[in-house]
Amino acid sequence: MNRLKGLAFLLFLIALAVWLNGCSTTPSTPPVDEQAQVGSTDIGQQPDIAGIGDQEIREEGVPSHEDVAGLQRIHFDFDQFTLSDDARDTLTQNANYLKANSSIQVVIEGHCDERGSDEYNLALGESRALAAKQYLISLGISPQRLSVISYGEEKPLDPRTTEEAWALNRRAEFKAIQ
Repeated sequence: MNRLKGLAFLLFLIALAVWLNGCSTTPSTPPVDEQAQVGSTDIGQQPDIAGIGDQEIREEGVPSHEDVAGLQRIHFDFDQFTLSDDARDTLTQNANYLKANSSIQVVIEGHCDERGSDEYNLALGESRALAAKQYLISLGISPQRLSVISYGEEKPLDPRTTEEAWALNRRAEFKAIQ
């Protein structure tokens, strides 16, 4: 009888492990700190694609968000999530807009060009969004107003396979949460 209980317990543990592995579609990583915003490309650990939090979700399970007219996108160099001087200037303007419009909550979307694996680009896109978020927080924007998500290479601005298109696609976008 004890042997049967032991076998049942072992099968339960195996089933639980398989179920937990199947439920986890995104790997996790520790949060990006301020050092990461000035960045390296060491994203060997696969980050959790940050969710939208408690914001309204449409029936399809997709967050409802729109472009915010007063917020501008920023761009990144190849294989980087370091904020350039131009990106910092743009983020400062975005922070000023958010300070003047305190009711707006924003999703920061991280995007990549098509080069690299899907997993790598999702991680890099999240690192880009988190770098923008951390910089906005350092400028006085409440972290509760900011969420991040990565689309990796899935939503290019320009679908061509040229240097110009790739440069446009390496970006962070700012969307209002409805």
